[in-house]
Amino acid sequence: MTNVRHNTVQIQGRQVFYREAGDPANPTLVLLHGFPTSSAMFRNLLRDLGEHYHLIAPDHIGFGRSAMPSVDEFDYTFDKLTEITLELLDTLGLDRFALYIQDYGAPIGLSIASRNPERVTAIITQSGNAYLEGFTPFWELLFAHAEDHVTHEPAARKLLELDATEWQYRHGVPADRLPLLSPDTWTLDQAYLDRPGNKEIQLKLFRDYKFNLDKYPGFQKYFAEHRPPVLIAWGEHDEIFGADGARAYLRDLPDAELNLLDAGHFALETHGTEIAGLIHDFLTRKLA
Repeated sequence: MTNVRHNTVQIQGRQVFYREAGDPANPTLVLLHGFPTSSAMFRNLLRDLGEHYHLIAPDHIGFGRSAMPSVDEFDYTFDKLTEITLELLDTLGLDRFALYIQDYGAPIGLSIASRNPERVTAIITQSGNAYLEGFTPFWELLFAHAEDHVTHEPAARKLLELDATEWQYRHGVPADRLPLLSPDTWTLDQAYLDRPGNKEIQLKLFRDYKFNLDKYPGFQKYFAEHRPPVLIAWGEHDEIFGADGARAYLRDLPDAELNLLDAGHFALETHGTEIAGLIHDFLTRKLA
């Protein structure tokens, strides 16, 4: 069985935690997590793929075991998280890598890819949106919060409570797969959210997320011009980033491989074995 290593490195004076598996001589896959989780969401994938690939899964600043400076001490924007992630990859000496993007990991990873197309060997997107078609009614509150955070903050704060965190894992999951969900996932995520000052961090990122939409034309231009190999492994019943967002990739990437799974937002929790198999088959062919 592949061992997973747990490391920290200083980036811009802040501690960045990351999980690592596999031999650095093998092709590298960088795993970028979403909200409200951490690199813990990749705990099984690291072991499933570590025999064949070198895997790096960082915690974004403000998440998991990475530093959590207050909103007065750190600029919590997706541009800043992208900057930190790119500097981490440079510090680790990763010149070429594939990207796995999920949720918040999508604007971070796609910003890196579109600015550095020569470094990215392939992209796996799992509920990692890059098109307006992917937005569901879930986002109406968050976009209203971005426009008027004072009025909408009480409602937005409810998305940071345990019932909302658990819902992110359970919605869209078929009844026969529900027993595969570990309650440890949302319990751990909520413990991180409940740290003093963390909800203020998340509210700041809620407000900033809407600015990522301005980057979508650039992401789509990158797809059309550079045609990176793309594997889409998406929960068909995701009520946060809908399946239309998965299908939209084919507009600019007709050769992308679309897989809609009988799953919700955190498809790795119920379909981890299937996704690992898809990734191994895909990267074996595309990186040969």
